[in-house]
Amino acid sequence: MIKHNPFTSNTFVNKWCLHFIKDQASYSFNFIKEVSFYKPTFMPLFINVGKNLTKGMSYVLDSSFTSYDFKNKVLLIYDVPEYFNIKTETLPKKIKAIKIEQYPGFLTNLETYIDFNNYFSSSFSKKSRYKFKSYQRALESSFDIKYKHFYGDISKEPYDDIFQHFNTLLKKRFEDKLETNNNLIPKEWDFYYDSSFELILKKKASLFVIYDDKKPIAISLNYFSTNILFFAMTVFDMDYFKYNIGKVHLMELYKWCFENNIKIFDLSKGYYDYKERWANVSYNFEHHIYYDSNSISAIAIAHFLKLFFKLKQFLRDLKLNVLLHKITYLFK
Repeated sequence: MIKHNPFTSNTFVNKWCLHFIKDQASYSFNFIKEVSFYKPTFMPLFINVGKNLTKGMSYVLDSSFTSYDFKNKVLLIYDVPEYFNIKTETLPKKIKAIKIEQYPGFLTNLETYIDFNNYFSSSFSKKSRYKFKSYQRALESSFDIKYKHFYGDISKEPYDDIFQHFNTLLKKRFEDKLETNNNLIPKEWDFYYDSSFELILKKKASLFVIYDDKKPIAISLNYFSTNILFFAMTVFDMDYFKYNIGKVHLMELYKWCFENNIKIFDLSKGYYDYKERWANVSYNFEHHIYYDSNSISAIAIAHFLKLFFKLKQFLRDLKLNVLLHKITYLFK
């Protein structure tokens, strides 16, 4: 069980509710701790606050309670990392659980290594390490490069400037790829902008930025539990592509993690080549469903959700989600 999950913090929960459910009520249930839910439809289905915008939900089950507040109900919890090891064996009577594998996830267990150099030499060949360092030397000799990690302290002016560049670079990147990006949906982007400032001040999030003079050219938004960095969203300026600025960005962020006692660098959900290359552990994200096993309607809803998410993952395995993003971009 992770400690101080940023995605169940009051700031994250309150900001998400403000942007996505506004005046709707939120709910809690006595057998499941640390998660709030909302009810999106007339059906007795309750979904975790944060839905699919978290990078890893965690919670605690309390089997000492009866199911008196759960009659006919179904709970859906998105994106529970497999390595959180949530135990679902000891549930209150009449409550059943279903786990459905979804996106692949990748992480680096930093406790395996003494420091960054030990990790770097263990994970990459001598030739690759030489290339990475030569990219960084070329970048730093060609431009006025600065590395800045905003964690625990940031003022509004640089924050606004970073987010403006963040948005511009993401739009440019996905226009080049001819794909849509969900993070750029106005409601989602407004949520990230509105929530991240306070989360940074509380050390539950950070912005790591590479500057060319005063211009951000690589940015990542990261979230934090006690010992885990969640690599949530990143982009770099394609004008600096030949310097492999994405690799430089990751090298400097990994160095920061070793210097600040981070135990796990979680590269988050979804497959990309670079994640597999930098990670030393692969895992699955799961959706967890809880339902009243005495209720026919709850059983039907739970098993429909199971089939729905299994179909979605089957289509992802066929890469149809990539095609969908391209089609959506064309219509846009």
